[in-house]
Amino acid sequence: MFSLYKSLYTPNKGSITCLPMALSITFHALTSLLLFHVSLVSTATHTPHHHTSHSSNHLQKAYRALQAWKKVIYSDPKNLTGDWIGPSVCSYTGIFCAPSPSDPNTLVVAGIDLNHGDIAGFLPEPIGLLSDLALIHLNSNRFCGILPRSLSQLSLLYELDLSNNRFVGPFPDVVLSLPSLKYLDLRYNEFEGPLPPKLFSNPLDAIFVNNNRLTSLIPRDFTGTTASVVVFANNDFSGCLPPTIAHFADTLEELLLINSSLSGCLPPEVGYLYKLRVLDMSYNSLVGPVPYSLAGLGHLELLNLDHNMFTGAVPLGVCVLPSLQNLTVSDNYFSEEEGICRNLTSRGIVFDDSNNCLPDKPHQRSHKVCEDVLDHPVDCYDHECSAVAPQASPFAAGPSLAPAPAPAPAPAYT
Repeated sequence: MFSLYKSLYTPNKGSITCLPMALSITFHALTSLLLFHVSLVSTATHTPHHHTSHSSNHLQKAYRALQAWKKVIYSDPKNLTGDWIGPSVCSYTGIFCAPSPSDPNTLVVAGIDLNHGDIAGFLPEPIGLLSDLALIHLNSNRFCGILPRSLSQLSLLYELDLSNNRFVGPFPDVVLSLPSLKYLDLRYNEFEGPLPPKLFSNPLDAIFVNNNRLTSLIPRDFTGTTASVVVFANNDFSGCLPPTIAHFADTLEELLLINSSLSGCLPPEVGYLYKLRVLDMSYNSLVGPVPYSLAGLGHLELLNLDHNMFTGAVPLGVCVLPSLQNLTVSDNYFSEEEGICRNLTSRGIVFDDSNNCLPDKPHQRSHKVCEDVLDHPVDCYDHECSAVAPQASPFAAGPSLAPAPAPAPAPAYT
């Protein structure tokens, strides 16, 4: 499981102000992961490797691909590709070789790790010749342009991390044709337009598409999804979170929808996601009461509803969740806290209820501001999502979590 909530907004000192993730892998860690992947898909026994001429065929193709790539790299300030010379590709910086999953006697290029290289260029079509790749890690560079269609030839690719770059165009459908892909990280790029529904029918374990320019509605078809982590944050979606989110129930552990232009009521089906540990819906335009179904989230450790338009009571069922460590309900219009919710800090829970409409609590909204909202309660049973446009929220022009200007800090979470 990819527990990456804390690293979502880690600033980078390079020219791109975002991310990196805990997948900046050292040589030994990367090699171990490559060999682990090989062991998963190979039925071969452990025997001494006497590499045959098949190795040279695979490595020759890799050589052609890497030389074509080097030609379209126009800035490499750390000179990571300076030793990409000659046919011995396994000695290149950032290139890792391992036995082939189908033939332990054949050596292939199985991984590329150029994280934090600040390299500028693009991905050429010949990259499809690297058909033995299990891992591509290009986090925090300046690669740009659209992804080549030849990526579809990487049938063994298990992890694809293109975060913190300058890739453009619509969502790259080519990544949906990768049959072995489990980890997809496209955050902090310039992808735009709608998310394809097929994204959620692929057998992915982690989906990171935050901090792009994605628009339109979040797809409603989550049938067949297997993801444990989904991060939509800091895009320009619209409309409601669909009730079909419940299809994630058997796998989803972390759901982040921060600053995604969501409106309408929070569907009760969110409470069906019984494996959730992190749920962050902050900086949206969500209205109405918090569904009591959230009381079923027995594994939930962090719940952030900050900067929405929720009304009614902070429900007791949420406050007594057995695993809860951090609850943020600030900058809403809650007018009541049930039971222990009035003194959650006595349970050692990090709690923020400021800037609401709670009587006898400090740091609340004015009576006039509260009255204007509370005199017009929302009935979520008779509420059409389209009836509330995102701009209806007084927070629509509030603090942005996008990389420029600097994002608001993520909530404390341990």
